[in-house]
Amino acid sequence: MALNATMYRFSIDLSDMDRSIYQSLTLHVALHPSETLERMAMRLMAYCLNYDEHLEFTKGLSTDAEPDLWQKSYSDEIEHWIELGLPDPKRLKKACGRSRQVTVYAYGGQAVEAWWHSVENTLARQDGFSVYRFDEEAITAFSAQIERGMSLSCLVQDGSINLSWQDQMLEIQVAKLA
Repeated sequence: MALNATMYRFSIDLSDMDRSIYQSLTLHVALHPSETLERMAMRLMAYCLNYDEHLEFTKGLSTDAEPDLWQKSYSDEIEHWIELGLPDPKRLKKACGRSRQVTVYAYGGQAVEAWWHSVENTLARQDGFSVYRFDEEAITAFSAQIERGMSLSCLVQDGSINLSWQDQMLEIQVAKLA
C-alpha cells in the first residue's frame, strides 16, 4: 500500500525587500513520504525567495519531468525552473532549453562542492542559470520547529531570509555559487 503525503499549511507574511514584494500567502505544502522535513523547508524557502503569482509547487519527487517548483506563463511556457539537491547535469541542460531561467538550491553537505566542481564548466555558461546553497544548520533548526499549521513572517533582504514565528527568530543565509 502506497503512503500518502502529509499536508502542511503555512500562512506567510512575505516582505521581499530586494524585489519590493509584500504579500500575505497561504500555502499548502505536501511532504512526500520519501522527503525529509529539511527538504520541504528548503522548498518553502525557495518559494519565498522566488515568489511570483505564477510560481507553484509541482509533483517534484514523484515526477521526473518536473522540477520542485516552476513558474509558467499564461501560454503554459516554463519561465522559471527551480530544482533542489544535486541534479544531473543532463537534466539541467534540458531544463535550460525548456525555461528562460533555471535555479538550483544545492544541498547535501560536502557533496555540494564536489557536485559543483563536476558540473561548473558545463552549466556556468548557460544563460539564466544560477546555483545557491542554503545554510544547512539554519534549515535544520527551522525544520525541527515546523508544525502542521504555522504562521510565519518572512523577510528577504540582501539574499538572506529572516524568519519569525511565535517567539522564535532565525536567519537563513543563502550563498550564491554561480
